[in-house]
Amino acid sequence: MTAPTPPRFTFIGMAVDDMAASLAFYRLLGLDIPADGDTRPHVEAPLPGGLLLVWDTVASIRTFHPDWEDAKGSRTSLAFTCADPAAVDAAYAALTAAGYAGPLAPFDAPWGQRYASVLDPDGNGVDLLAVLPAD
Repeated sequence: MTAPTPPRFTFIGMAVDDMAASLAFYRLLGLDIPADGDTRPHVEAPLPGGLLLVWDTVASIRTFHPDWEDAKGSRTSLAFTCADPAAVDAAYAALTAAGYAGPLAPFDAPWGQRYASVLDPDGNGVDLLAVLPAD
């Protein structure tokens, strides 16, 4: 008997309250998001390696999962690698200047990265990082 083919990891899905606000945040991080996505209930953006980042409005999710409940707290975050440590600082500054919360300002982490965290409009953690130059 042949073993079944295992499932293949395909996308990271995010529930959003305001599609336009969420997409504006991720566009600032350089994701290629369809221009007409702001008014759609479901949007997909390709990621390197063939994965997708997918957004669905809460209203859309409730059309097929009426008992869906918003998570309380989060233990998941997305991470974006920046070109260099100065780019971490620049991305953090641009995002916080645009009004997004920045709970962790850029710092030189003991594991060898310039590191910072911001929150998207739905409170999801987004980490910004770059390898620190060798001493």
